[in-house]
Amino acid sequence: MGNLDERHESPSLHHFNILQDIGIRSVRQSLVRSYTRSFNGFAAYLTAQEQEKLADHEKVVSIFPSTTFRPQTTRSWDFVGLTEKVHRNPTIESDIIIGSFNDKGLGPPPKKWKGVCKGGRNFTCNKKIIGARSYNSKPSTDISARDIVGHGTHTASIAAGNYVKDASFYGIAKGTARGGVPSSRIAAYKACRRSGCVTEDILAAFDDAIADGVDIITISIGGDRASKFDNDPIAIGSLHAAQKAILVVQSAGNDGNRRSISSIAPWIFSVAASSTDRGIISKVTLGNGRIFTGTSVNSFNLNGTTFPLVYGKDVSALCDELSAQSCVTECLDGDLVKGKIVLCDEFDGINEAFRAGALGSIALDDGIGDISFVVPLPASALHGQNFFTAQSYVNSTKAPKVDILASESIRNLDTPRVASFSSKGPNTIIPDILKPDVTAPGIEILAAFSPKASPSENLYDERSVNYNILSGTSMACPHVAGAAAYVKSLHPDWSPSAIKSALMTTAWKMNASKDSDAEFAYGSGHIDPVKAANPGLVYEAIQEDYVQLLCGLGYDTPSIRRVFGGNISCSNGLKMKPNNLNYPSMTISIKTTPGNKSRTFSEKLTRTVTNVGSANSTYKALTSKSSDYNVTVNPSVLTFEALNEKKSFEVLVSGKINGDMISAALEWSDGLHNVRSPIVVYNSAEESLNL
Repeated sequence: MGNLDERHESPSLHHFNILQDIGIRSVRQSLVRSYTRSFNGFAAYLTAQEQEKLADHEKVVSIFPSTTFRPQTTRSWDFVGLTEKVHRNPTIESDIIIGSFNDKGLGPPPKKWKGVCKGGRNFTCNKKIIGARSYNSKPSTDISARDIVGHGTHTASIAAGNYVKDASFYGIAKGTARGGVPSSRIAAYKACRRSGCVTEDILAAFDDAIADGVDIITISIGGDRASKFDNDPIAIGSLHAAQKAILVVQSAGNDGNRRSISSIAPWIFSVAASSTDRGIISKVTLGNGRIFTGTSVNSFNLNGTTFPLVYGKDVSALCDELSAQSCVTECLDGDLVKGKIVLCDEFDGINEAFRAGALGSIALDDGIGDISFVVPLPASALHGQNFFTAQSYVNSTKAPKVDILASESIRNLDTPRVASFSSKGPNTIIPDILKPDVTAPGIEILAAFSPKASPSENLYDERSVNYNILSGTSMACPHVAGAAAYVKSLHPDWSPSAIKSALMTTAWKMNASKDSDAEFAYGSGHIDPVKAANPGLVYEAIQEDYVQLLCGLGYDTPSIRRVFGGNISCSNGLKMKPNNLNYPSMTISIKTTPGNKSRTFSEKLTRTVTNVGSANSTYKALTSKSSDYNVTVNPSVLTFEALNEKKSFEVLVSGKINGDMISAALEWSDGLHNVRSPIVVYNSAEESLNL
């Protein structure tokens, strides 16, 4: 997507002419959508031959196929320290637009707002939800911005929902629900359907959101894998947002594996998911008196009554034994499971038990023991040995019975921990930029939900709720968006990169013994919004920095100019090594020779900090120590005499890498502020072997 250029004809006509240039006769049928408000681009139906011609056109920056992205799906704000009692600026908060939604106490939309309410059928805006748009490039009768899946409602309310007392999911996790900045406004851009979120609709949403004047974009969707920037619509849209001083926050992804993070652009705030100090459990009592603690969000109460327990393989006449004991779809016999609780070897068997009409289900947790999912019937997932004990009980007992208790909340002391599903680094596109950036609450989050949607995501679950409990990096992402809105409300003139830096350098230091992937799992750490409001120093990156980075990555001058405009030239010394981008974290990728994981290294990094703390202050550099590495900072003392004064320094990291990675840190301290940056050195050759 290119920069809008007012010196040429209208963008739509420009797109029309480009398609004519490559020989398309029926341009009106080919052209799907033009992006004309915030950047210059279009979506079109093209043959393979037409794609080749378009890629060679002198006015085209990049061309990429339309792909489908996926959503990455109360107590949490207290857990990160942003309680109801913290210092706020409600006047500025109510001017922040994040793009129960009760508008009580809110005035008219801020004057800067340029958006509209085009919510379509069954959708009305108010002084809280001040804008709505819906996108669907594919023929459909669904033209409403109303949420029928629940994902958008849930994430929006986490970031900016108003106060609602006694919110709960059937009494579970009861408390006051609220967003990070309850008085901020919401603009909704519906770019997803049940089938996913297509490229052309995502770009259209970015095009409008930027032009409408939002302050923060929270986007809880992503691809299956990381893509180069010129093939990634979210990276492209976010870069144009950054040019307009709009911070984009994106979920890291729910793959869970190393190298799986899809949110990798340095101008995007990438968020992993972690636990809070509240857990949700569901206990199971066998007929022999054994009690096991399982995981599920089970709203059903069997009132202490035990019911017959049967194994999936014993109530199926339709499938082979292995499929039946796993309760694979269409395997269970409805007549045989009626009034019984079914034991299933796979977690998804719970849905099959529900379909077949069983009274309940007990399933193996399939390695997802750190998450409780909403279930459509009385059910609980048991971990490993507990499940096998239940399995042995049902196989060895003449008339086995079981009771499944309704879920309850417990205090979780071993927290925060990164969720098993949270996608991890390293960054496969720019190895010397650490991703994710931070982690935030994303496990078992209570938030508003669409009453039109199934709370368990089972289409046959007809319950209608206003609040639901969901897990995912989708839930972590709006926590960071809300935290960023809080910081912006106190510092309205701060740039997106300054806000991002504040949240990264004040994050809680995580415990690598709990998360073996260390910074590749949690980045700089777990957000602390209150500390981020007064970080002392910030690392800022401006447009020129991103230009230099892209030049250093091999993007040519014509492509850079079409994106940023102006007379930028990559040949004028504008080439930057990625690890010298003025980023709050520091990363060095080392390639060892095949069969040898050991290598000495020495790398010098440069950074610049801006003083946003006290006018007269002196910061001293503190570095972590190890026999494997040495970190030297020059100068090691920074003295500031004014606010917004900038100081540059060099960091020399040297040592010997003997395995996977080294975790170090640099912390600037003036006695009041502690500005911490993780330093990661890792074996990129070893990472390639682990693909």
